Amino acid sequence: MRLLIFFILIFYSIPNMVNAQQRIYLYADSENNIIKNGFDTVKPYMEYYPATNHIANNQRTAILICPGGGFRYLAWEKEGVKPAKFFNSNGIDVFVLHYRVNDELLRGHEYPAQYNDANQALNYIYNHADSFHIQKNRIGIMGFSAGGHLAATISTLNPLNAGTITPSFTILLYPVITMESPYAHAGSKKMLLGEAPNADLIKHLSAEKNISPNTPPAIIIQAGDDKTVPVQNSIMYYEQLLTNHIPAALFIYDHGKHGFGMAENDSWLSQWPHEVINWLKSNHFL
Repeated sequence: MRLLIFFILIFYSIPNMVNAQQRIYLYADSENNIIKNGFDTVKPYMEYYPATNHIANNQRTAILICPGGGFRYLAWEKEGVKPAKFFNSNGIDVFVLHYRVNDELLRGHEYPAQYNDANQALNYIYNHADSFHIQKNRIGIMGFSAGGHLAATISTLNPLNAGTITPSFTILLYPVITMESPYAHAGSKKMLLGEAPNADLIKHLSAEKNISPNTPPAIIIQAGDDKTVPVQNSIMYYEQLLTNHIPAALFIYDHGKHGFGMAENDSWLSQWPHEVINWLKSNHFL
C-alpha cells in the first residue's frame, strides 16, 4: 500500500516538476562589483518558464522579458510572470529578467549595469539553446516601459558591437525609447544616467538613433493616451525601422494609459498578446 501511494504521489507531482520555475543566476559568486551591499538583496537572475504546449520539440521559440518599473523597481508579476504564462500557453519558452535597478538617491545601479544583465541573460539562453531545445534564430527580447528601453537598447546596440548576441525579434510595450527632450521619460533617464549625463551618453542611449539595417524586426504596442511615456517614443522607433527597411508593426490603442500590462479587464486592449502571436507567426518566428 505504501509503495502504491508513493507512485501515485510521484505521478501527480511530475507536471508540477516539469513546469516549475528555475532561477538562473547570471554571474558567478566569484565576480565582484555586481551587487552593492546595503542596496541589493539578490544578484541578478532570470526565471525560466517552460512552455506548457510546445508546438515542435527542438524548434522552440524563446522570449527574454524585461519588466518595467522606471529602473527603480521591477513590475515582476504584472509585466513578467503574467505575460510569461500567456506565451507559455502558446508554446513559447520564457525567461523573465531580474536586472539591477536604482533609487531616487542614486544609491543603486546606473548604465551599463542593466545592459550587462540583459546581455548575460541573452548569452546564457543562446549558449544553452540546445539543452533547452530552443532554436538560436528564434530567441527574442521583450520589454515593458523602462524594460522596453532595455530591450530596444539590446536590439539596437548589439548589432553594432562584435561579440554580442542580437535578438531575432523585439516586442515593445509602451517603451521608453529616447533619452532626448522633449519626449524622454525623466524618471527613467535619471535612474539610468544620473543627474547630469553628457550629451554623447544621452545620444548613445536614445535607441531611435542607433537603428541600423541589422536591427531585428519589432512589434510595438502603446496607448495614445499615455501621459507617462509619450507615444512619440514608439512612433520614432517605428519610423526608423521603416527607414531601414526592417519589418515592423505598430499598434496604438486609443485608450489604456501607461502600464496596462495584460489589460485583462479590457476586452479590446487585452487582444494585444494575440496580435503578438499572430505577428510572430507571420514573420516565421513561431
